[in-house]
Amino acid sequence: MLSKKVQTALNDQIHHELASAYLYLSMAAWFEAKNLPGQAKWMAKQAREETGHAMRIFDYVHDCDGRVVLQAVAKPPADFKSVADAWQKTLEHEEQVTASIHALARLAAAEGDLRTQTMLQWFITEQIEEEKTARQILEQAKLLRDSGPAVFFLDRHLGKEAAAKD
Repeated sequence: MLSKKVQTALNDQIHHELASAYLYLSMAAWFEAKNLPGQAKWMAKQAREETGHAMRIFDYVHDCDGRVVLQAVAKPPADFKSVADAWQKTLEHEEQVTASIHALARLAAAEGDLRTQTMLQWFITEQIEEEKTARQILEQAKLLRDSGPAVFFLDRHLGKEAAAKD
């Protein structure tokens, strides 16, 4: 059985994951409006992945005879200054998610909850890849400065990458 503290923190993490999905859907819509369908597809795929993360925790809470209590998800930003700004926000958001997962893992350790610690290891490892990918795309976007054919090359590359992962 989950302690009340761990159950509350897991519910908070479900919220963070769903908020991530909502943010990435908003970014997908922005990229579509900018006629960058590859980046839009990449963000939409990320949104689905974040929903999957939320469901992974959702199922875990139920498997441990806990109770999921969903929270309201705030409206995400709808506009970004540039392609690089959107990717900067993506990296910053992933860093926040990492911090949240690490805090949850520390809480599980303090509570002596080995099951939750073990379950969270997958998320800790996943966040390494999430931050690395966001950082790499951000650096590429900064080099392109939102102009010229290189932006379209990046867009096509991300669209193909997203399609390959489907």
